[in-house]
Amino acid sequence: MKPAALPPADGVLAPSHERLVLWLLALTQFTVIMDFMVMMPLGPQLMQAFAIGPAAFAGAVSAYAWCAGLSGFLAATYIDRFDRRRLLLVVYALFALSNLGCALATSVHGLLAARAFAGLTGGVLGSLVMAIVADLIPAGRRGAATGTVMTSFSLAAIAGVPLGVVLGAHYGWASPFYLLVVLSLVIWCAAMRIVPALRAQGEVLPFSQSLPRLVSVLTAPAHRRAYALTALMMCGHMMVIAFISPTLVANLGIAPQQLSWIYMAGGAATLFSSRAIGRLADRFGKARVFRIVALFSIVPILVITHLPAWPLLGLVLFFPFFMVAMSGRNIPMQALLTTVPEPAQRGAFVSINSAVQQLASGSGAWFGGLLLTSGPAGHLLGYGLNGWIAAALTLAGVWWVGHLSTAGEPPRPAMEPAAAGG
Repeated sequence: MKPAALPPADGVLAPSHERLVLWLLALTQFTVIMDFMVMMPLGPQLMQAFAIGPAAFAGAVSAYAWCAGLSGFLAATYIDRFDRRRLLLVVYALFALSNLGCALATSVHGLLAARAFAGLTGGVLGSLVMAIVADLIPAGRRGAATGTVMTSFSLAAIAGVPLGVVLGAHYGWASPFYLLVVLSLVIWCAAMRIVPALRAQGEVLPFSQSLPRLVSVLTAPAHRRAYALTALMMCGHMMVIAFISPTLVANLGIAPQQLSWIYMAGGAATLFSSRAIGRLADRFGKARVFRIVALFSIVPILVITHLPAWPLLGLVLFFPFFMVAMSGRNIPMQALLTTVPEPAQRGAFVSINSAVQQLASGSGAWFGGLLLTSGPAGHLLGYGLNGWIAAALTLAGVWWVGHLSTAGEPPRPAMEPAAAGG
């Protein structure tokens, strides 16, 4: 299959091609996010199918996140050495295989191994997508571009997770993973035609010098402050997100198939809010918009973790506020973080930051699971404490964002039309 025509050698994408690339990257992220998110609403079924409790289920969620974090650190040693498009295609093919392994798992140990492999590939994909966005889009429009790519969260919540829940309820918990295999193959074929070849920026060092370079990217003071912000926000995020579905099912009696309506309502709202928040971040400043949305998110965090006996309709009406707040605070934060490193270190920085994000997510889910216990009536107890800790971490992030410093505007990337077919 031959790729489509590439942009001119001056490194500027035609507006129509730019939009096409951004939406293709959003679809790529959609499958990665659906792969991660669908585990949450499938939690009740997985716990029943493998006879495990909340802590063991949190371990399955954490296995993905921790391995994604590990792969992000490893990717920092090579992500700037290879053409972004070629690396994207290789890793995405492995991601499809990891989902096939999840679907074929017959024991909790097999599922854990497959989730770990999915994390190893998904972590690199997340880094690659953000690196490509940062390479192609100037900083002045990067908030809107990030918002477009992060509509993948909305698409996952609107279509991916609800469809996965319905498939899981009617055809077994493995069916969503089979769906992901098919979707990944379709998107992989589209990526071959749409994503342009991008040479690595800066000097490409031999592997013998990769570790010292990784250490320098990891330990730079400006970078460390950025990693700390990511860790604060994602740890609190997962302490809440990972246990919404099990809590709704166990404590409020929501049927597993009804969860799709709740996620669909939240995803529909973020589909419109994501790009709007990205544009606001470009116009009024990424740090300022982050602070506003993060402070707003504290209210829905405390509500979702202290839910009274609400009917399904009340949950459907409330969940959009929660999803808009939680996804909305990540958009200006991610756009801001892409301006922290120098261009030559961007790929390695994004990989390490993605690794920190995944490790913090896994730690948040694991720690949150430790705080939960099963009551005599089968209820999950302790979720409110998760909410208070998440709120405190959010306040810490709002304060800490003022400590970030950014590099200058990066140059446009070098396109490589002749190498696009590789």
